[in-house]
Amino acid sequence: MDPVLTTTPYRSLVQLVDRLLDDCDEDVECLAIRLGGLDEHVRDELLVSDLLNAWQVFFYYFRTDPGVLNRERLDLEPASSLAAGFKLDEIDLLELVFLIRDHEPWMIVSDGEKAVASFKGRTAYGNAMKYCKDPEW
Repeated sequence: MDPVLTTTPYRSLVQLVDRLLDDCDEDVECLAIRLGGLDEHVRDELLVSDLLNAWQVFFYYFRTDPGVLNRERLDLEPASSLAAGFKLDEIDLLELVFLIRDHEPWMIVSDGEKAVASFKGRTAYGNAMKYCKDPEW
């Protein structure tokens, strides 16, 4: 997120995130609930900003834990990287990419060269995992 391109003053976003993180400490469930209560426009700006990390955004959308290794990798990645996509996992010969497009979560399943399946919305992660385990699904 480019602070110059936001319609909400960047300083206001920083103060809001500081308050949310102070209130919730390390509890991503609490943060997800609080994010859900925000004005949609402000929330959309935060979900692709450098103020949150990709793990917090992943949990906000999917409310599930992708496993320790993936959680740690997401935790180290700024949410702003989700606009371009973040390779979340490799399952067999398939790659699972998490991205935010048009304010919606997407999971793209790739064979390493091209997308072979894509899923969007709150069920995207679960559907992508099912696909990776059984491409005939």
